[in-house]
Amino acid sequence: MSQRIILTGATGMVGEGVLLTCLAQPDVEAVLSISRRPSGHTHPKLRELLVPDFFDLSAVESQLEGYTACFFCAGVSSVGMNELDYARVTHDLTLSFANTLARIAPILTFVYVSGDGTDAYSNQMWARVKGYTEKDLLKLPFQAAYMFRPGLMSPVEGQENVGAWYAIVGKLVPALRRIFPKHACTLREVGLAMLHAARRGAPKPVLEVLDIVRLAAG
Repeated sequence: MSQRIILTGATGMVGEGVLLTCLAQPDVEAVLSISRRPSGHTHPKLRELLVPDFFDLSAVESQLEGYTACFFCAGVSSVGMNELDYARVTHDLTLSFANTLARIAPILTFVYVSGDGTDAYSNQMWARVKGYTEKDLLKLPFQAAYMFRPGLMSPVEGQENVGAWYAIVGKLVPALRRIFPKHACTLREVGLAMLHAARRGAPKPVLEVLDIVRLAAG
């Protein structure tokens, strides 16, 4: 069965890597990228929908029907933010977007990218906020929902949105995953695992790095 994917975050590292991976797969029929600015990529399978406010999708709701999965890769760094502001753009925005999809397209599979170390009871603010975001997403009436917790990731070939720090670290991922296999993978594996989860499901709702790697290989 061909897949039709809604993707957020294509202007960021994770979203761009997932986008390029999806576009390269023959069973992906279409990708609808929803973002505030263009991704910079063009492809026959790709359509971009620019939305200034993710809290209000009313003007574009009719364009969100007919898709098989949503890969929610949008996110911001918590550096320099207080918990209230970070929760608004991480928890509240994500839940607002997901609630709209759950209402108009509940049969799709929703995949959310949080991160290695996410924990609703953590002392770290980012991990705590993403943890309760995961919990609330899993309560929504989607056909299926999966929380992905990737760690260090090497970028996909052709990516443009890779920071200087990650451009260096990404080259070390092959060595790091031999030493720390529970904390490193590739962005291609993340994208493939998402597609496999959307196509045939995953063994559990919350997937850590090793779960992502195994699912990608399957």
